[in-house]
Amino acid sequence: MAEISDVYFVDGVRTPFGRAGEKGMYWNTRADDLAVKATIGLMERNAAVPADRIDDVAIAATSQTGDQGLTLGRSVAILAGLPQTVPGLAVERMCAGAMTSVTTMAASIGVGMYDVALAGGVEHMGHHPIGGNADPNPRFVAEKMVDPGALNMGVTAERIFDRFPHLTKERSDRFGMLSQHKVQAAYDAGKIQPDLVSVAIKGADGAWGLATEDEGRRPQTTMEDLAALKTPFRPHGRVTAGTSSPLTDGATMSLLAGGGAVKEFGLTPKMRMVSFAFAGVQPEIMGIGPIPSTEKALKKAGLEISDIGLFELNEAFAIQVISLLDHFGIADDDPRVNQWGGAIALGHPLAASGVRLMIQLAAQFAERPDVRYGLTAMCVGLGQGGSVVWENPFYDGKKRK
Repeated sequence: MAEISDVYFVDGVRTPFGRAGEKGMYWNTRADDLAVKATIGLMERNAAVPADRIDDVAIAATSQTGDQGLTLGRSVAILAGLPQTVPGLAVERMCAGAMTSVTTMAASIGVGMYDVALAGGVEHMGHHPIGGNADPNPRFVAEKMVDPGALNMGVTAERIFDRFPHLTKERSDRFGMLSQHKVQAAYDAGKIQPDLVSVAIKGADGAWGLATEDEGRRPQTTMEDLAALKTPFRPHGRVTAGTSSPLTDGATMSLLAGGGAVKEFGLTPKMRMVSFAFAGVQPEIMGIGPIPSTEKALKKAGLEISDIGLFELNEAFAIQVISLLDHFGIADDDPRVNQWGGAIALGHPLAASGVRLMIQLAAQFAERPDVRYGLTAMCVGLGQGGSVVWENPFYDGKKRK
C-alpha cells in the first residue's frame, strides 16, 4: 500500500565543469559519458543502496540531440551499468532541467510510488550551443507574443537594469568579482572538491589527462578588470562576460529517497525537501523568474524569507541574483548567499546546474547545524523561475557563536 512520504536528498556529485568550445577540456568527451561518470561516482559513494532498487532515473538536457539525445535517463542508466530493470527518462526545462528532474522524482517519492530515484542533468554547450538545434515558431515574433530579444539571455539581463535603475553596473561588477573570490576561497579550504567526480579526458594532441577541478575560474579578477570589459549584448550596456556565467560543459547527479528507504538502507540524508515551485514571467525579463517561484515555494512551506538561513542562487547573471536579493531586502553581500561563490566562476552547464546548487547547500548544511532552512533557486529561459526549500537534518536549534 503506497503511503505519503517525506523526500530526502541523500547525496549528490558532479563532474568538474569545463569551458565549452574547442579549447575546453571536454571537447573530445561525449555529453552522455559525463552523465555516466557522475552516475557511477554517485552509486559508488552510496553502495548501501542496491542498484536494482532504483525506481527511476531522470536526466535533463536543454538540447536533446546528438550525444545528449536518446532518452538520457535510460541510455545513461544502461551505460553506467545499472540493471536493465531500472527505467529512465529525459527532462527539459532549459536552465532548471536538473532541478525539475529532482522535483519530478521527489513528487513520485512523496506520493509513495517510488522509494529511491536518481535525478540530474548534463549540458555539453561546446557540442550543443544554447538554441543551436531549435526552430522557434515564427508566430512568437510575427504575432508579437515574445520580443525577439527574449531568446537572447544576455539581452534579457540588460532589461533588468532598464527596469531597476538603482541596480547599478558597479553593484553587478562587485557581485561578479566576489563570486570569483569566494569560489577560490572555497577551493583553498577544500569545500568543493569532495563532491567532484574526476573524468578521464583526451586533449587535442591525443594525450590523456584527468579533469579534477572546475576549469573556468578567474580568482584574480578585480573591479578594474570588470570595468574595462566589453558589453556584448548592447552598446554601452551593463552586462559583461565578467558578470555572466560562462558557456560550460558538465554533469550532475543526485540520489533521492523516501523515509522508508532511508530506514531500510540505513542512509544519512543531507537534506529534506520542504517545498518547491516554478513560476512564469515575461520572457523579455526572464531573470526575475525566481522571485515569484520563491514566493510560491515559501507559501507552500508556511515560511517567510527571514526563515531561510542559506541561499544557493544560480548566477546566470549577477544582475539577476541582485534583483532577487533586492526584492526580498537582502544585501548584495549577505553572508548567507552563495557562500562558496557560484556560476559566474564555476560555470552554468544549463540543465545540470540545479543539482550543483543542491550539492553546495547540502555541504553547507553539514557545517551549520544552527541553520534550519535553505533555498536553491534559479532563473529559466523563456521567462520562468524555479525554487526549492530544504530543511537541514542536522539542525540543533542552537545559535551560532
